[in-house]
Amino acid sequence: MLGKVFYWVFNMSITAALTRVLIMLVRLIKKVPRRITTFLWVVPFFRMTIPIGLDSPYSLMSLISKITTKTVVVFQPNDDISFSMINSVMGANSYFPITYKTNTLEDVFSVAAVIWGIVFLAIILMMAVIYITTIYELRDSTCLRDNIYFSEKVTSPAVYGIVKPKIILPLSYKDRDIELVILHEKAHIRGLDNLWRMLAFLIVAIHWFNPFSWIFLKAFLADLELSCDERVLVKIGADRSKEYASALLECRRGTTVFASAFGGAKIRTRIENILSFRKLTWISLAVFSVLGGVIFYVLLTNAG
Repeated sequence: MLGKVFYWVFNMSITAALTRVLIMLVRLIKKVPRRITTFLWVVPFFRMTIPIGLDSPYSLMSLISKITTKTVVVFQPNDDISFSMINSVMGANSYFPITYKTNTLEDVFSVAAVIWGIVFLAIILMMAVIYITTIYELRDSTCLRDNIYFSEKVTSPAVYGIVKPKIILPLSYKDRDIELVILHEKAHIRGLDNLWRMLAFLIVAIHWFNPFSWIFLKAFLADLELSCDERVLVKIGADRSKEYASALLECRRGTTVFASAFGGAKIRTRIENILSFRKLTWISLAVFSVLGGVIFYVLLTNAG
């Protein structure tokens, strides 16, 4: 049973890798705000978790299916609508249940599935230990006001927790102007960024065997931080971008896994993005919305 599950996970990982490459290409277009590219990461994450998709002749997969891969129809309510699963490995004669083309393939997927399951559980356990240990270590933080705390155990401002998130500042920040730092961390809280970070790590843990998953996870986390910067700049105005950049330069970069940190991405990239920030006009917003809709439709549908 586990081998059959891994067969489809392996197929999903191949398809998701392709969509992630295309999202990375979109990221190279500097005029596309990171608020948009962050949203586009929904596509590969969806591909990594949901095996079934709507068929469409306009899907990117329709083009690729002419070279490799095939679709396996799982539900067809009428002649015009059908839902399928993408099969890139094409190592089976039938799929419900799966019967492999050779006994060797069946043995390979059976053994690989056991290894996949063990490593996945180990990663989940490690993540849980890190999360619980971090929250426990910060339990003695000193409250400044509301959900803002000081602690000598952190080196960079960050938001910790998901259900009741806390903004934890280094103790050295007591005598500093923390207005912009707090605005940044509150933007993380409003955007539920810690929740998205956690979900991203969980999804990548499922696809741990695919090295591209970890590369793209790093890109997603960077976009999440850059997107937060843009949301802050929308609030304070572009005329304060230099002041905001200066506050970032004064911040010591920290290393966090499940926390959204003020210094949590490459400083140079963030400074460049901050100083080049421009508010979206209604026209540009409409253009990016159409672009996003096209990307979602083309990448989330299967060959039809």
